Order: sequence, then structure tokens, then C-alpha cells
Amino acid sequence: MLTEPHVHGRRLLHDWLPYCGKAPDPGGWLTNWNFAPELVACLLVVVGGAYWQRESLRATPTYAILIVFCLLYISPFCALGSALFTVRIIHDVILAAVFAPLLIAAFRLEDKSLPGTLTVWTAVHAITFLAWHAPPLYELAMRSDAVFWLMQISIVATAAAWWVKVIRSPSPAAATGLLATMVAMGALGALLTFAHRAYYAPHWLTTRLWGLSPIEDQQIAGIIMWAPASLVYLIAALTILYRSLGNRAAA
Repeated sequence: MLTEPHVHGRRLLHDWLPYCGKAPDPGGWLTNWNFAPELVACLLVVVGGAYWQRESLRATPTYAILIVFCLLYISPFCALGSALFTVRIIHDVILAAVFAPLLIAAFRLEDKSLPGTLTVWTAVHAITFLAWHAPPLYELAMRSDAVFWLMQISIVATAAAWWVKVIRSPSPAAATGLLATMVAMGALGALLTFAHRAYYAPHWLTTRLWGLSPIEDQQIAGIIMWAPASLVYLIAALTILYRSLGNRAAA
């Protein structure tokens, strides 16, 4: 039985004001769109830049980036992440496994040579992702807009650099990097799934209206990290190995 929400509830009601706003209730969350001026300005800059650089950008991933950006930061999905840690985990997995590869595809970053080895970037990306989900840093990101955006940018930047290294590496090394990242994601998922208490104070008071206890919300987030999120990296590794074997057979 958790005591944190009851002991500290009065204080927590005033402490957490995430970037995406207050945690919504099930009856009104679909109206919680976030048209913050900085988001609209960023979107307009991206659209304008994409138009002027349309000959050097790949169109399909560029459109996909805009759609994912709107989903994560403008749509009600953003506010839902203030209520449920499960949604916040899905948000961060999308950043690392979807948004970052789309950036690479749109801007042709796979052609860029980055310093450091795949091993180094695998470690950097994994440590960055895991560190931001340590309760103290996570709580800080849920309290400070500046820290929130630092979290978002660092996850995307390290993921993009890591994906570039995966793409540019020989098949065995690329598959190894993908499997290592899968293990790191799975480890976080297992920790969250089998924890004996809810770690994330920003969600102690926000899950009940959604029919979940804080520990149940955390466990669902862990299962998502452990299975679907890890599966992304496993499928990518198997695809690379399959193509490698096919190329060898054709040769």
C-alpha cells in the first residue's frame, strides 16, 4: 500500500506543473490542446525551412516529423502525459525510436560522419535515456520547462547520433548496438514492472481518475518498455542481419 500520495498529497498538488499543463481528467482531456507561442513559432520555422530546403530534404519523413511533433507537443496526448507515467514513457520511446530516425531520414544525416564509435554512442544514448527516468531528474523535468526541453533535446540528439552510427556500421556491429540498446530498455522496463513502490511523485495524485493506482501505472509503463519498445530494436537488428545474409547469399 502506497503512503506517498496521502502523506505528501497536499504539497504535491502545488509542486507539479509540467510543461504540457495540469493533468487532465478523462472527461475533458481531448480538449487539452497546447498552442503555446513557442511551439507554434517552432512549427512555423520548421515548415518554412522545409519549404525553402525542399530540394535537399526528403519529403515523406519531413511530413512525418511535423505529424509526430504535433502529436507529442500540441495534441491532447501531451497533457495526458502529465497524468499518466505510461503515456510519458510512450512519449519518450517515440522520441528515441521514431522521431530521431525521421530526423535522420529527412535531413539525410546518415551521410554525416560523427566522432566516436558505435559503442560509445550506444552507451551515451542508453545512459541519457536511463538517467532522465531516474526519479530525481524526471521530477525536475516535470517541474521546470527548461529542464523538460533539455530532456527532450538530449534524448533526441543522442538517439539521432546513435542511429547514424548504427546505419553507418557493418551489419554485425549495428545489430550488436541495437541488441545492447534493447537490453538497456528492457532493464528499465523490468525495474519499473517489478518495483515494490511507485517511484514517480508527479503521478502519485494523477492516476486515480484514470482507474489506476500509481504503482499500476508504473507497471504498465514498465511492460511497454520491456516488450513493445524493446521489440523495435530487436526487429531492426533482425532486419539488418537478414539483409546482410541475403546480400552474402546473392554474392
